[in-house]
Amino acid sequence: MIVTVIGLGKIGLPLAVQFAIKGHEVLGVDINPETVDLVNRGIEPFPGEDKLQELLAQAVTSGSLRASLSTSECVAVSDVVVVIVPLKVNDLLEPDYSAIDSVTEDIAQRLKKGALVIYETTLPIGTTRNRCGRIIEERSLLQMGVDFFLVFSPERVLTGRVFSDLRKYPKIVGGVNERSAVEGVKFYESVFDFDIRSDLARPNGVWKVDSLEAAEFVKLAETTFRDVNIALANTFARHADHLQLDVYQIIEASNSQSFSHIHQPGVAVGGHCIPIYPIFYLAGDKGAELVEVSRRQNADMPHYFVSRIMEHVGELQGKKVLVLGASYRENVKELSYSGAFQLIHHLESNGALPEIFDPLFTNTELSRSGLRPITSQLKEFEIAIVQTRDEEFFKLFIQNEFSNLRYIFDGRNLFRGVSPKSDVPIITLGRGS
Repeated sequence: MIVTVIGLGKIGLPLAVQFAIKGHEVLGVDINPETVDLVNRGIEPFPGEDKLQELLAQAVTSGSLRASLSTSECVAVSDVVVVIVPLKVNDLLEPDYSAIDSVTEDIAQRLKKGALVIYETTLPIGTTRNRCGRIIEERSLLQMGVDFFLVFSPERVLTGRVFSDLRKYPKIVGGVNERSAVEGVKFYESVFDFDIRSDLARPNGVWKVDSLEAAEFVKLAETTFRDVNIALANTFARHADHLQLDVYQIIEASNSQSFSHIHQPGVAVGGHCIPIYPIFYLAGDKGAELVEVSRRQNADMPHYFVSRIMEHVGELQGKKVLVLGASYRENVKELSYSGAFQLIHHLESNGALPEIFDPLFTNTELSRSGLRPITSQLKEFEIAIVQTRDEEFFKLFIQNEFSNLRYIFDGRNLFRGVSPKSDVPIITLGRGS
């Protein structure tokens, strides 16, 4: 079977490799010539994904995986087409369909009759049928569910551990009709092996749901539920500040599974998908006030954190601030929707001079993303802010070069309330003053 995977990013490339090592001929498509070149040489284009380099080299060497810049040429010879390109939001916080529309139109140009088309990109409910399916029908003159089979199957993995997550979590499949769903189940059963899990309602594996919309809803329900619970944790953190109590201790002592999946309350909590997918949900359920309020609450955390800093420090005008951590999540080299951007924006809006340090990124990479990498000597900083957890940050303070440091603001409870410099107070959101 020939399978095309469109989008060789941090989820798409591991998927393409997984399909290849399970015996299929895989064509990977990406718009980045550098990515295509590296993949064809068997070199991972981004670091940090467990087992990717080893398995990619194996797939390329065996001839079961190659990359291309041309979607239509690959689709023309493919039995299965898997789409996993990003759907982002615009400045009005509305879904930006430009990339997904462009890819879908390219698919329609050369799609084979009888092919299976799968969308794994997280989409607003109804998008696969009413937007993507309609575009393919109009451009190709093929009828979905009859001349081609249409499926939505949400990705449910985290970067850094994609291959293990593919085994751990059930694969959800919804089709435009029963025949499409059956074809989707058959395909995924041919490419995945699953861990045995006694904690699930039914055996781990490929789980068919009733429709495309049900499958789309699964992913948005998971992520929106998480966003709402993070908002609750942030609400607790703010109130704990007011009462001068330790919210971390309270949550830990509550022994409640309700909090087991929540990130530490602090600066822009959550993964890079968390700020976006609730917006996709709201696109179809505009009356969901709880979701809307939760999203606003979480989006406001960087502003709130800077206001807390100013309560202790006073005016920030001209003060040098070292922000520790640029990535959206610890140990993951990814800047998309990182809270660092909004944190730095609010610092600069109040006259501060922030510089950022993250051992996962080079200064060139940070600069290219619009961030100001650290260039000053450590003794010049008066304030340090922990934006992402990283054990490497301990080493900075061990060097004892922060001679003018006055405060450490720990947005991730990295130091657990104990300052790495005995003469510098540490302030953690949710621990009061």
